[in-house]
Amino acid sequence: MITAELLVLCKLCDQGRASKWAPYLQAAAEKFHIDTPQRIAGWLAQCAHESTNFRELSENMNYSAEGLLKTFPKYFNAIEAAQCARKPEKIANRVYADRMGNGSVESGDGWKYRGRGLIGLTGKTNYRMFGRDIAQEKELLDNPDMLLEPKYATLSAAWFWAINGLNQLADIKDIVGMSKKVNGGTIGLDHRKQLYTQICKALSI
Repeated sequence: MITAELLVLCKLCDQGRASKWAPYLQAAAEKFHIDTPQRIAGWLAQCAHESTNFRELSENMNYSAEGLLKTFPKYFNAIEAAQCARKPEKIANRVYADRMGNGSVESGDGWKYRGRGLIGLTGKTNYRMFGRDIAQEKELLDNPDMLLEPKYATLSAAWFWAINGLNQLADIKDIVGMSKKVNGGTIGLDHRKQLYTQICKALSI
């Protein structure tokens, strides 16, 4: 069971933040069968890393020109990077245009449906699917900032975890596989492993 005491013991956050998040984490975990120590450890580790220990619930698109060229070389050349640097909305609309169910750059969907929640749900298709599965599709598409609320931040993270088969990877303690599913690569892998180890130790697994 996910309690405030467990979050503090795992060194994921302080008592105040733990008390705020624990009930929502437990409810979401129950709904999506994150219900063994191995599954809880994997999920909490990824959620904590992605959200900077339950502090950040919206994707930070505030890149420098250098950062854009390093992170999104497919979408920017040097001139374009200089023009878009430190303009989060413009960056998101360009990077996420015409994919993941989003419309063109001009539609604004890239910014509207940028990553939110504990495991950065991204793209109109994901928002629509999640909204449909919790019977709130229209509300979520109209107001994607719902994912900034603890209830939906945790539910969306648990939903993403379940539909991507992450419980099965957690069952075999495949932290690299879990990280790749969540991140699309292995960015932050050392920190994810560190968090996972802390949580496993606290859960005695």
